[in-house]
Amino acid sequence: MLQPLDRLVGLWSSEATHPALPDVVVSGTLTAEWLEGRRFLILRTRNDHPEFPDAIAIIGFSELDRAGEPVSAAPEQQTELSMHYFDSRGVCRVYEALVDADTWRLWRHTPEFSQTFVGEFAADGDTVLGLWRICRDGANWSDDLRVVYRRQ
Repeated sequence: MLQPLDRLVGLWSSEATHPALPDVVVSGTLTAEWLEGRRFLILRTRNDHPEFPDAIAIIGFSELDRAGEPVSAAPEQQTELSMHYFDSRGVCRVYEALVDADTWRLWRHTPEFSQTFVGEFAADGDTVLGLWRICRDGANWSDDLRVVYRRQ
């Protein structure tokens, strides 16, 4: 079930744009590597602009508690990935996640601040075109951060 995450492993350069800074392209990097045991993928992002936070995120199945007891399903039956995100502003969030042959998706739904991310893999697999969208009122979505990742 974790094998599709292999598509993300490696060093990626990034270029991001945000509506709040319309004439600025922010360069950065994304590094993705397996935690020993290959049960969790660690993502580290760095950005070359003070308005864009650096972050670490961990993607995997999080349906086991600390003692290894299933919370809702046996490990071989788990189908929902989650991503735990932490950034340099002190923000932490939990997203649901999916990576398949064509896309990398993240989403979280809360009443006052929902987010989605869809990253589309180019045919060569070495470029991801991504778009974050936000919803602050439970109904109206708007484009937020656009990012292009290129495998190094």
